[in-house]
Amino acid sequence: MKLFSYFRSSAAYRVRIALNLKGLGYEYVPVHLTRGGGEQFTPAFRQLNPQALVPMLYDGEHALTQSLAIIEYLDEICPNPALLPTAPAARARVRALAQAVACEIHPLNNLRVLKYLTDVLGVGEEAKRAWYQHWVAEGLQALETKLVGESGRGLYCDGGDTPGLADCCLVPQLANARRYRCDLSCYPTLLAIEKNCHALDAFQRAAPAQQPDAE
Repeated sequence: MKLFSYFRSSAAYRVRIALNLKGLGYEYVPVHLTRGGGEQFTPAFRQLNPQALVPMLYDGEHALTQSLAIIEYLDEICPNPALLPTAPAARARVRALAQAVACEIHPLNNLRVLKYLTDVLGVGEEAKRAWYQHWVAEGLQALETKLVGESGRGLYCDGGDTPGLADCCLVPQLANARRYRCDLSCYPTLLAIEKNCHALDAFQRAAPAQQPDAE
């Protein structure tokens, strides 16, 4: 397997966690998202992925994009340990938690959006940070409220004693939130889950600072 990644990309971070949880080895191919205007925009990379986004995973002849699709692919080709429950309703719940991060919080705060705010709309750095913090707070508060309201929660988002798809999404989002000085003190449930995740080698090795392109 070959993973095109950037150390600060939370979407790529999700996939690194999943690969580590599965015990799958891979070659790390760095794609610097800011150097020289962004290596993802080069003709060579656009030919691989017209969306000009990371992560991208090559598994043999298969070229896979979009982090959640990649993670579910990994779960299907390597079922153990499972990243999704077996019951349909439980699977839908976990997917909803993951998508609350990947489809609601992250798209409003990814690099492309932040660059558009500053480079095209002329938004200043403080206003950009306020934008980021607002949408992160909206999303994380909803997640905190949902998880607090559920009975029988285990150590992780997915409701048990092993991490899964939703945890792969939550931990990178909290890491990014800290970079933008978001106040996370009002999310004790999310922080407790994050602490449990960080105790695991799979999460530690996936962290941005541990990647070969870390700066």
